[in-house]
Formats: sequence, C-alpha cells, structure tokens
Amino acid sequence: MKAGFVALVGRPNAGKSTLLNRLVGEKVAIVSDKPQTTRHRIVGVRNGPGHQFVFVDTPGIHKPLHRMNRRMVDVALEALKQSDVVVLVVDATGKAGGGDAFVVDLFTRARIKPIVALNKVDQVSRPRLLPLMAHYSSALDCQAIVPISALTGDGVDALESEVSKALPEGEPLYPADYLTDQTERSLSAELIREKVLLHTRDELPYTTAVTIDRFEEPATPGGQTQIFASILVDHDSQKPIVIGKGGDMIKRIGTEARQDLERLLDGRVHLDLHVKVRQDWRDDERLLDEMGLPKR
Repeated sequence: MKAGFVALVGRPNAGKSTLLNRLVGEKVAIVSDKPQTTRHRIVGVRNGPGHQFVFVDTPGIHKPLHRMNRRMVDVALEALKQSDVVVLVVDATGKAGGGDAFVVDLFTRARIKPIVALNKVDQVSRPRLLPLMAHYSSALDCQAIVPISALTGDGVDALESEVSKALPEGEPLYPADYLTDQTERSLSAELIREKVLLHTRDELPYTTAVTIDRFEEPATPGGQTQIFASILVDHDSQKPIVIGKGGDMIKRIGTEARQDLERLLDGRVHLDLHVKVRQDWRDDERLLDEMGLPKR
C-alpha cells in the first residue's frame, strides 16, 4: 500500500486548485483566473487500488504585502515540510521571472526534489515547451518533469504514476470515503467568493473576502439550510460594484452561489448576502483568525 501527503505548490495562478479538483474527481477548491484565489491549505483525498493520495493544495508562493499574504505563504511553506512528495505546478504559458527564481531557490536550499508538473500544455506548442523542460531539468534536482493540462486531464495519469512511485509504503491515513478537510461552512464561504471573483472581474483584484455569519442546518428533513454571509470590501467605492445597479450584481452572485450550495449540500438553501466595508481587513489579525489562516 502506498500512502502519504502530496503538496501541490507553485506560483499564484499556476492551476493548483484546478489540478486538485481533477485529481480527486470532485470540486473541493474554488477556481478563478485571478491570482491568490486559494488562501487556505485544502486537503483532497484520492483512493485507488493499492494507494491513498492525500493531496494538499496551497496558496501561491509570492512576495507578501499584507498580514493575510504572509499567513498564506507560511501555509505553503509549512506544507513543503510536512509532505512526503512535492509537486511543483508551473504555468507553462508564462515566462520565467523573479518569482520563479525565488521558488527554485527555495527548493534548492530546502533540498527538496519535486515532481515538476508543467501545466496548461493545451495552450502551448511543443517547441515552446521543450526549453521550459530543459530549464527546470537544469535548475532543479527533479524526480520527474511531467507536462499536463489540469483543465483537460491530459498527462494527469502520468503525473499520478510518478506520485505513486515517489510515495512511501504505509497504511491509509484517512477512511476510504473521506474526501476533504473542508467543512460545509468553509466551502460555502469559498463558493460565494468564487462567484464574487467571477463577476467583479478586475474591479476587486484581491480586496474581497466572505465570512459566514450564521449557518443553520435544516430543522426538519427536507427543510432549508439557512446561510447568512457577508462580502467584505476595502473601501466605500467598492461596495456599489458588488451590489450593482438596482442590486443586480449581488442578486446574480447570490443566485449562482445558492445553486452551487444546493448541489454541495444536497438540499434547499436560503442564502442571505450583505456587503460590508472593512478597511484594511487583510491586516486584521482577529478576522484572519476567524478565516482560519494560521499564524506563524
């Protein structure tokens, strides 16, 4: 039996969350084309014949400018220390820059031999991919380099094979029916935030969060789950963006989030959303505690 923790790490927007969802076969992490979407450590478990992969999705490694970002990077670095296998997810469509050099240096100093997953190959021609493979082959002591597309699934089987080779032998770490460590409450907040990110596009790049104020399970079988949530923004000028003209934006966010929540919870959901201005919330230690971001 092969079993162990597999950290998915890399720069922001490399596609780690899309890869996690692909690997476990269920949506356990929200996805957006905006960097720094993932803010927490997210566990997703994949069971198969003779193995249990415990994948750990992490926030993108970047230069932190706020307390929230520092906590996010700490989460990623801690996952490196605690994992049996590390998969470095690289956006193959981008050019290597200072951030990539920082990640390479981090792995070198820590003497970590990652499996490099060159992601988004469905958007890259093979002639452009070959120099990137050569770069990481020379820059890092890699266990393997695997071109993949987390979106289409291309190459993911080969990645799983390399992970299985690298994992130690051991007993399963979780029950066979265990999927994720995310609670219904935390998943609800994330699904709402996903819709905010989707519909506000560039107006709110990193300056929004969602908190669950009340989460009430149905009082009777077949009843509604009652969810009351707040969408936090930094400035008064951002509040109308989320509300929209005549409330149309927050209605759209609420409707789509409720539909996802009903699929998640397998039942009817009443969702009540409010927009609140919390200046400098990314440096609010108490709020970051409530969001579940660990301190250093």
